[in-house]
Amino acid sequence: MNQERLLQIILSPHISEKGTVIMEKNNQYVFHVLDTATKPEIKDAIEFLFNTKVKSVRTMNVRSKRKMFRGIKGTKKSWKKAYVTLQADQKLEMVGG
Repeated sequence: MNQERLLQIILSPHISEKGTVIMEKNNQYVFHVLDTATKPEIKDAIEFLFNTKVKSVRTMNVRSKRKMFRGIKGTKKSWKKAYVTLQADQKLEMVGG
């Protein structure tokens, strides 16, 4: 696969309370990924960027939320996140984890 494409797929880690709990418990990490990314592409990108072995990838589309600001209706942007499970002996070094 194209290395430029692999570098564009992972946008950022998604740090939250739920993400921190599953990181410690299940060796899973949560990432904000490109909307057009597929599971095999996400797996290849994680293995390429962090030099680790990925066990499985689960993806989820987060729907946009309706918001109101000073009487003007609007929506937040929808996005895609990926739950990446690593092999038992693998670990990612991240600032938030």
